[in-house]
Amino acid sequence: MASTTMPKFSFPILRTLKHTLQPYPYLLLSLPRKFPSSNLRVQGKILSKSLGLKSFNLSNKVVFLVTSTCMRRGECSCSQLRAISSLAAGQEAIPKTESEVDEEGPKTGTLPTNESLGEQGQELVVLPTNESSETLLRLRHTSAHVMAMAVQKVIPEAKVTIGPWIEKGFYYDFDIKEPLAEKDLKKIKKEMDRIIGRNLPLRREEVSREEASRRIQAINEPYKLEILESIKTEPITIYHIGEEWWDLCAGPHVERTGQLNRKAIELESVAGAYWRGDEKRQMLQRIYGTAWETEEQLKAYQVQKVEAKRRDHRRLGQDLDLFSIQEDTGAGLVLWHPKGALVRQLIEDYWKKIHLRKGYELLYTPHVAKLDLWKTSGHIDFYKENMFDQMDIEEELYQLRPMNCPFHIQVYKHVPRSYRDLPIRYAELGTVYRFERSGALHGLFRVRGFTQDDAHIFCLPDQIRSEIRGVLDLTEEVLTQFGFKRYEVNLSTKPEKAVGSDEIWSRATTALKQALDDKGWDFCIDEGGGAFYGPKIDLKIEDAIGRKWQCSTIQVDFNLPERFKLSYVDSEDKKQPIMIHRAIFGSVERFFGILIENYAGDFPLWIAPVQARLLPVTDTEEVVAKLKENDIRAEYADGERLAKLIRNAETEKIPLMAVVGPKEVQSRTLTVRTRHGGELGTLSIEEVIQKIENSVATRTLL
Repeated sequence: MASTTMPKFSFPILRTLKHTLQPYPYLLLSLPRKFPSSNLRVQGKILSKSLGLKSFNLSNKVVFLVTSTCMRRGECSCSQLRAISSLAAGQEAIPKTESEVDEEGPKTGTLPTNESLGEQGQELVVLPTNESSETLLRLRHTSAHVMAMAVQKVIPEAKVTIGPWIEKGFYYDFDIKEPLAEKDLKKIKKEMDRIIGRNLPLRREEVSREEASRRIQAINEPYKLEILESIKTEPITIYHIGEEWWDLCAGPHVERTGQLNRKAIELESVAGAYWRGDEKRQMLQRIYGTAWETEEQLKAYQVQKVEAKRRDHRRLGQDLDLFSIQEDTGAGLVLWHPKGALVRQLIEDYWKKIHLRKGYELLYTPHVAKLDLWKTSGHIDFYKENMFDQMDIEEELYQLRPMNCPFHIQVYKHVPRSYRDLPIRYAELGTVYRFERSGALHGLFRVRGFTQDDAHIFCLPDQIRSEIRGVLDLTEEVLTQFGFKRYEVNLSTKPEKAVGSDEIWSRATTALKQALDDKGWDFCIDEGGGAFYGPKIDLKIEDAIGRKWQCSTIQVDFNLPERFKLSYVDSEDKKQPIMIHRAIFGSVERFFGILIENYAGDFPLWIAPVQARLLPVTDTEEVVAKLKENDIRAEYADGERLAKLIRNAETEKIPLMAVVGPKEVQSRTLTVRTRHGGELGTLSIEEVIQKIENSVATRTLL
């Protein structure tokens, strides 16, 4: 095939594509091999250079990671990039400009749409989950067993403990004397490949507790004995791999090891883990692995992992000076720096404004309370291991609050209530404190002190459906403001142990289902997964690189109203209200971490800590003051060459930059450049203010 020359791709079109791709910062797309290998490599290099694509070979295709953050001048095929942009944005292809038609020469027909892209061999790689694919879950569980078998073949003295599947793969904990190294993982993976290649059968066996104990003692596996003691049901189930290896397990697994795709399995890392999570017990070595149905899925996951590392909120939090967690202050305690605190303030201001508009009343409640309050609520009985120690104050015990609900209940109880008062909706950004083991702490995602966007609704039984629908509408409105439009919704029903009558459980569960149906949202039912005090709805949001995060929750509660003897008076008698717990962010800290990673620190203009930076060639204080008078977060930077100032602003992800020279001062204009729209040209200060205000009001890119 003759070599194909790729035409120049104009900078204005790159800006257009970047704007189109912005809501979708990455996309996996496979392009067919239409060129000889040498030209294919050239094509990959050109795309990588011009759009910041990550690429790798895959069977007879080349797969690219399309990002929206690295679009710069370069060379590439207009038609291919337009196809990519239309698929990424989930819309019709962007019409060509006259200059582009001239650039590529006259052509007939239309640009490819999403449907025609598939016909050309281009496909989006979608990663399944354990919940969406029973096959994937079985593959991962079996991969864990195959890995454990391989470890004991490579290191015969290794003792196995527990090895479950997890969200992205699997792990197994081992008691091994010598620390594992990278070379050991390679040996173990090679042995796993051999086991897979032998296509050994997996066989389930049921035995008595006594027989299981005898077999465990015969192979000298002390951890298995302890696991056996913790199993309360009988018979005991064992899974064998061939006739050479077995472990206590409830399944499920695939039928034969040959059903695993060795090219879709990777051993990722080794970490330390205490046995049973107890720091006083044996330190084990945990091997993490990932397993997928196909090699394409593994490659997609590997690219996603690289992108996730680039977006890590802990690194970006430091680089952008947003927050810190310091040893001198204490593990799991967040220090909000000025820029991070400003973003938080903007988030909280919006949260309060929309709640007031939706009929909520705002509360502020103490961070501590008498221990008796937590005894009444049941937290001391059911939640003590997650609470800090009590404080002795004037011979009375006080407790840092792990939750806000008892305080809201106290406000409700403060005066007698009539059925005409209901529903009552209380909301609070309340900081709570929970004890987390140091090994479980993780940046903003797992901390010891955090602020819940908490709300509690007290209502009549026949108001549950409408109140839940109102919460769903509010949740959607809030999350959409922050760019989250794809959700996974789960409805959890009555568990075996529960408080409240069957009638009220049925009524509440039906109301939740009806509210979800009214909303038109698809949802999965988690049978028996509800809290002991009531059914609940959990909502996971999907971020820019396809990861799902548990955020919003709505829980119906029959327990606390009974414990605190809540009541309202109707026309006949005193009755007990229904209580609904509700959070949209989950916690401000965790949601902020998700925002950082979703946007890779490149916040939308409306919550960017600095919206505009002026790069002065001459004095700019008057211009900055003018912008600040209009509530625009502006600053100026000097002391460096202009090129360095521009690079600094790019690194710090400032949405808007403006150069101010003598000409601009004289004409009261600014030469404006934005991160997402490129050069806007020379505008009056009033025009710049208007554009920023419009962008903030509509939550759009500038």
